[in-house]
Amino acid sequence: MSRLIAGVRSAFRRYPFITNSAIYGSLYVGAEFSQQFLSKRWLAPAAQREDIDYATIGRYAVMGTVVYAPSLYFWYKWLDRAFPGTTKTIIIKKLVLDQFALTPYLLTVFYAGMSIMEGSDDIFLELREKFLPTFVRSCVFWLPAQVLNFSLVAPRFRVIYMGVCGLIWVNILCWTKRQSLSTTTTTTTSNETTETMETSITYNKS
Repeated sequence: MSRLIAGVRSAFRRYPFITNSAIYGSLYVGAEFSQQFLSKRWLAPAAQREDIDYATIGRYAVMGTVVYAPSLYFWYKWLDRAFPGTTKTIIIKKLVLDQFALTPYLLTVFYAGMSIMEGSDDIFLELREKFLPTFVRSCVFWLPAQVLNFSLVAPRFRVIYMGVCGLIWVNILCWTKRQSLSTTTTTTTSNETTETMETSITYNKS
């Protein structure tokens, strides 16, 4: 066990970017897999159980490893250089920047990026519908988590701490992403109304 810990520490020192990206991506995949396993296999009735959607897990692997991990790595590297220290004023500055500059970018990349990988016709549809409620939830979850992050966590472990928190947060994102779009409902209802009106007009003309 001691050799494993020493190996991890050595990897962090020698290859911090690659190590952080690999671990953060793995946590992202684990979060999506656990969320699917709970909803589709464990909690679902026997007759309604579904197979794990590995294509979706693959998309989360790309999002977590290739997009989120590098963004977080370079963001916190810059943030720690720009605002060194753990005084109350510094922590507040970091919290404000993190929540109101980084988070909107991450949510935009998440919803638009996942829509692109899913082949959606309107890649901004989910973003328009779900950005605000997701941002509110992120404030409730991440602000307390980031107080601990900026005041207690060492800079070299910051992305990993974010990954552990992300294990919880991604499950919230997955749940939010699975919610039906009101736009879809509205469009369907509108189409049904239009069809009914056209049928009525045709009937009257007859």
